[in-house]
Amino acid sequence: MLTLLLTAPLALAAGPNDIGVLQDADIKVVQKQLYVKEGRTELGGALGVMPFDGFTLGTQLAVSGTKHASERLAYGVHVGGGYGFKTAHYELLESPTYGVAVEAYRYLASVDATAEYSPIYAKMNVGGTILHHDVYVLGGAGLTVEQSVLPSHDMAFAPTVPLGVGARVWLKGDTALRLELRDHLMIEKRVQSGTTAFKQNVVLSAGIGRFGKAKK
Repeated sequence: MLTLLLTAPLALAAGPNDIGVLQDADIKVVQKQLYVKEGRTELGGALGVMPFDGFTLGTQLAVSGTKHASERLAYGVHVGGGYGFKTAHYELLESPTYGVAVEAYRYLASVDATAEYSPIYAKMNVGGTILHHDVYVLGGAGLTVEQSVLPSHDMAFAPTVPLGVGARVWLKGDTALRLELRDHLMIEKRVQSGTTAFKQNVVLSAGIGRFGKAKK
């Protein structure tokens, strides 16, 4: 009897119902990905603004094409055109009060070839509506065309490195709302002063992406 009492706890501890301590790493949640990107081509259009330049306020209309090699990796081309308007600050500097002619350049056009990496696909509840979305980062190479705001209107063709972050929010079927911040890092040769300058055009944009059918 004593032997039975001493061995009973050991038997219970080794029983089939003992699962031990559940670790966080053991818990996995699998969500169905309703909107699939792999193997599909996305065509898009967007309107953007460049609000962070002290001398010009740029606007942009852009079109893009993106080929999704997988759910995470994609390659694309982004073509934009627009115009940079003088800011109130610039107009004050060139007024008779100050009479300063600043060699600023306005945005006219750009073309980028980029790679896109999307590590996040998720869902969120907005007012009872479930919205599927992804988040991506991008980088690549391109060319930006700008024009001096001085009367000479000198042109500049600047090699560009585009870097950015964005998100897609699926609306219905094959259509997604795209929100993006794209920073154009440029090396720009300026004719009037004969100098080479580093410049950034930060574009905030919103647009629509339309997905084609996946190839069988």
